[in-house]
Amino acid sequence: MSARDSILARIRTARGAGAAATEAERAAVEARIAARTPGTRQAVAFELVPRFIEQCERMASTVDRVATDADVPAAVARYLQDKDLPRQAAAWPAIAALDWTATGVQVEGRPARGDDLVGITGVHLAVAETGTLMLLSSPTTHATTSLLPETHIAIVPTARIVRAMEEAWVQTRSELGELPRAVNFVSGPSRTADIEGILQIGAHGPFRVHVIVVG
Repeated sequence: MSARDSILARIRTARGAGAAATEAERAAVEARIAARTPGTRQAVAFELVPRFIEQCERMASTVDRVATDADVPAAVARYLQDKDLPRQAAAWPAIAALDWTATGVQVEGRPARGDDLVGITGVHLAVAETGTLMLLSSPTTHATTSLLPETHIAIVPTARIVRAMEEAWVQTRSELGELPRAVNFVSGPSRTADIEGILQIGAHGPFRVHVIVVG
């Protein structure tokens, strides 16, 4: 039993329920989610990819576009050179498996550590309405890779761009059923104005976010 399961079991026991959810309880939750009424939304028509790029840039991310996954390594190398950044990065294993040979960029498929300056990830989904990246944690999609490095490069296939947050949650539940340990949303570089109302970039995470849209 995981620590999460142990905590939830203790809560259920304290409430007088069994230590584990029954099939009937799970079915009731699924039925309630399926029957929920969506909240009111602004009726604004837009094309997904142009809107996503526009909103990324509005949130201070930079954006590049390439045709295929095979073009990603060259696009990353170009960005690192333009910004005079280190030519090594931690990356999700699937991205590290691309052909980086001719780029001069050293990419390791592992979770980012505190000394990594560049992290490269994919996304689970991307939200066009707000220019937001949705990332799910797993053994092969490490959360630290988007959180620890100063520079986060995100690879976004156009097929994974959805209209709004509501569609992102519906599609995620449809594809996965059960949510993973962590769901992170990234809307541009980390920022805060908590101290004297002065905006600080990179306060709680990367201070650069570069999005490469594929397709």
